[in-house]
Amino acid sequence: MKRVFLIVLDSFGIGEMPDAADYGDQGSDTLGAVRRSPYFQMDHMRRLGLLQIDGPNQEREESGIVPAFEGAVARMRERSKGKDTTIGHWEIAGVVSEAPMPTFPEGFPEQLLKQLSEGTGRGILCNRPYSGTQVIRDYGREHMATGDLIVYTSADSVLQIAAHEAVVPVEELYRYCQIAREICKGPWGVGRVIARPFTGEWPDFVRTTNRHDFSLEPPSSTMLDLLKKAGRSVISVGKIVDIFAQRGITEYVRTESNADGIEKTLAYMKKDFEGLCFTNLVDFDMLYGHRNDRDGYAKALAYFDKKLPELMASMRDEDLLVITADHGCDPDTPSTDHSREYVPMLMYGKSCRQGVNLGTRKSFADIAATILEYLGAEQVCDGVSFLPLVLEDHLAAKTMEGWEYFHEKKREETEPGREQGQVKKTITREQLHSLACTAMDMREYSYAPYSAYCVGAALLTGDGRIYTGCNIENASFSATNCAERTAFFKAVSEGTRSFQAVAVAGAPKNSKKLDYCVPCGVCLQVMAEFCDPDFLVIMVNGENEYTVKRLRELLPDSFRL
Repeated sequence: MKRVFLIVLDSFGIGEMPDAADYGDQGSDTLGAVRRSPYFQMDHMRRLGLLQIDGPNQEREESGIVPAFEGAVARMRERSKGKDTTIGHWEIAGVVSEAPMPTFPEGFPEQLLKQLSEGTGRGILCNRPYSGTQVIRDYGREHMATGDLIVYTSADSVLQIAAHEAVVPVEELYRYCQIAREICKGPWGVGRVIARPFTGEWPDFVRTTNRHDFSLEPPSSTMLDLLKKAGRSVISVGKIVDIFAQRGITEYVRTESNADGIEKTLAYMKKDFEGLCFTNLVDFDMLYGHRNDRDGYAKALAYFDKKLPELMASMRDEDLLVITADHGCDPDTPSTDHSREYVPMLMYGKSCRQGVNLGTRKSFADIAATILEYLGAEQVCDGVSFLPLVLEDHLAAKTMEGWEYFHEKKREETEPGREQGQVKKTITREQLHSLACTAMDMREYSYAPYSAYCVGAALLTGDGRIYTGCNIENASFSATNCAERTAFFKAVSEGTRSFQAVAVAGAPKNSKKLDYCVPCGVCLQVMAEFCDPDFLVIMVNGENEYTVKRLRELLPDSFRL
């Protein structure tokens, strides 16, 4: 009985993305910020590999080697345009948003407010981007006196309505938000309409746990829809059910805090089901990131880390635990809004390989593709599964016909200047395909202004890690570096000497060249320096078709000292 427990640490970014400046988020690094707090304590997450993920927070030993760790990890890039909770979760579930959702930095248009006022029978206060705690302090007394609704937004695509529970009962506030959700479509189609009830007396108003999100429906089928269609359970813990507008959910439970969300996830671990338990822990974002409370954020992470061994101990033999995030919210930057950052992915399970670093993945959606493959559902999503690279024996019998991979035993003699050969390993068709797809993705980063020939490479090491590279050209042509050499040199510079296969994908820009991308002689010689003659070279053409050859076939007589 296969189960996946997917936990989103809401807003736990791990460093700015290359386009962070486009969002005003240059320099953002949520993990880097909370690590500066004296309350930061994540020993269990560190053992899983949190601080071995590529990026500014990666820890190395004095020798420069990345320490061993117990999970499979990756740095996840967001392909969607934005940094909102909704599109972040949608992408985790396999749907990439090519266009950003509308934001209203100057407040909402009068026509929208007029329709909302007519629909609710109440006036409108504020209508500006605002901190959620400050807005009730500044407008709460007027709201109490008039009954007018406090309507505000943020840098994200949201319309929020705050009201005192003694003035507007919670269920009535929810009805008002449903009215707003009907109004907010098309050019006004914000990702979420959020009910923000509060209680207390001025100036000590406090927001309650009765928050409720009313989201847009995803524009296409998500991982949740596909799992439900396949007859799997899809369990929501926390606000997941709201983010996906209740679509694709078979069972849900709301939560009052991170601690409550963890306990309810633990309760589901004791139950029998086959499918996905999808948990959001929102306190990191709502209580600490948006309030620039670094120490509070660090304490919340430490609490999660303290509970992690209990979560891991509750897992069954076929369970997978996946921990990730949906965006950043750096508590050390002047902004109180979300930040455009990479997010972590940590996977753990009894069948999961240890110490696998998948590098930087092109999309959050790779998580969806991996879960769908593991749970046996239709893989119609925008991601690429990395399951073959992280499971110990995944489909090991499905080797490519007619290929014998690697030597059955270590080479008895070692040639001068070369490492001893590597033990025979079986590489599955799925692993080769995944490696080829990664190389295809890496073409996007190619710097090829002179040849316009874009090449990406993905190198699989003996211990299951993947190093990537692209070609980097130079006006002095001899200074140009090929994609496969970039990947090899990255790996060797980190102490790696054992390699299983490399994929090389190349094609001219805006062209579908049908010739397979064969490594140049210099690259083949580099491979010969570190690899066995039976090392595998996967060559991909512009149609994304590929063929596989041994190194000995491409370079029968390499140079030797």
